[in-house]
Amino acid sequence: MPKSSTRSPRIEDLVLRDLAVPQDGPPEAGDHRGGELYSATSLDGLDLGGISFSECLFEGISLNETQLRGARFRECRFTELFAPVFAAARSSWRNVRLEGTRWGSAELYDSTLESVRISGGKLDFLNLRSSTLTDVDISDCIIGDLDLTDAKGVRVALRNCRINTLTLTGSRLRDVDLRTTEFRALNGPDGLGGVTIDSYQLGLLAPILAENLGLRVEG
Repeated sequence: MPKSSTRSPRIEDLVLRDLAVPQDGPPEAGDHRGGELYSATSLDGLDLGGISFSECLFEGISLNETQLRGARFRECRFTELFAPVFAAARSSWRNVRLEGTRWGSAELYDSTLESVRISGGKLDFLNLRSSTLTDVDISDCIIGDLDLTDAKGVRVALRNCRINTLTLTGSRLRDVDLRTTEFRALNGPDGLGGVTIDSYQLGLLAPILAENLGLRVEG
């Protein structure tokens, strides 16, 4: 089998050491927090707009309806993050791991993700409209709706995922690998440029592509 020419995401190493449990109360909007451990904690409903976290570990925390607009995450790991409503528009994520994430509606539009790995999660609606994704790896996730309208993506892989509806309207993609992912419906086939699929997926997409091009298949 010939080697694929699709470039894989380049995920940086992440090592967290000497973490401390916060002693000065819950974080607040605009804070700069570094080297901290948050475990089995609820931050539900807090206003954390513009907050910055670096080299932090979050284990089993709840962020339901927490306001994270404009938040920045650097060198962070999340395990078992729970949020029926995850409000993090215009946020920034660099070298971040999200493992076992459970999101209902995740509002991440206008965000920037770089060297991010999401694995083993269940996400009902992931809104990445107008976001920029560079070196992003999403694996073994169940996703209801993934909206990449007007998004930019370079070296993005969705591996062994199940997606109900994938929306690519107006997206600008390069080296985006969907070969091992199942999606039932596709909106915006015009955004498929720069996407890698396999021959089986091409067969499933044929009716959608034909309709988009105005083709009639008879006989």
